[in-house]
Amino acid sequence: MHLPSYEICIITIYRSTSRNFQYFSNNLGKILSMIYSNNIEIVICGDININYLIDSTYKQLLDSLLASYGLCSTVQFPTRIQNNSHSAINNIFINTFKSNSFSLYPNINGLSDHDAQSIIMRNILEQNCNTYFHFNQKVDKFVDFNTKLSYESWEGIFAENNVNTIFNNFLNMYLRIFYSSFPLKKVHHKSCNKAWLTPGITISRIHKRKLFLIQRNSNDPNLKKLLQHIL
Repeated sequence: MHLPSYEICIITIYRSTSRNFQYFSNNLGKILSMIYSNNIEIVICGDININYLIDSTYKQLLDSLLASYGLCSTVQFPTRIQNNSHSAINNIFINTFKSNSFSLYPNINGLSDHDAQSIIMRNILEQNCNTYFHFNQKVDKFVDFNTKLSYESWEGIFAENNVNTIFNNFLNMYLRIFYSSFPLKKVHHKSCNKAWLTPGITISRIHKRKLFLIQRNSNDPNLKKLLQHIL
């Protein structure tokens, strides 16, 4: 992301629990060493499958690696809650020395057992958002996307034996089809003010989020059924 006075590199990652941690750590270190610069702001976010609510060897090793690039964990609340268990396996890592003024909060949408996180980094991002890019999400685009996927033979994937080569080949084919069906469109806006977001909608959204949390954390089947019907 290029801004007038900043260059921000956002890295999204997923660490599978079935993979060797040292393999993950080594490759993450290689990526950071290639892009690290005093002129680049690095942000790492994703599902790392390391619970940051408790101390562990993996947590210490990852913290040590990221600290060498000035990156620190920011999430200090549960991001995955199921019945009586909770963990913080989703995280956002930033340079808190450069960006010491930020706000972070959970974004509970009720669609997943993982809660999203929203971070606001002050004095980093531009306040005026006159231009942005978005994907065309019309129904015919999804039909076109599904049709192209159905015609793909995926021969270049199954011909390989190395799991990393297989994944890279699959991702390249998938993204090629995706971007051909959903090309980026540049949109200009005069203002970022959300006039449609009335106080009533904001209050309703807050109440719905509270009801969702009650439903998710309750062990009463009758209450769960009632709240699921309401939500």
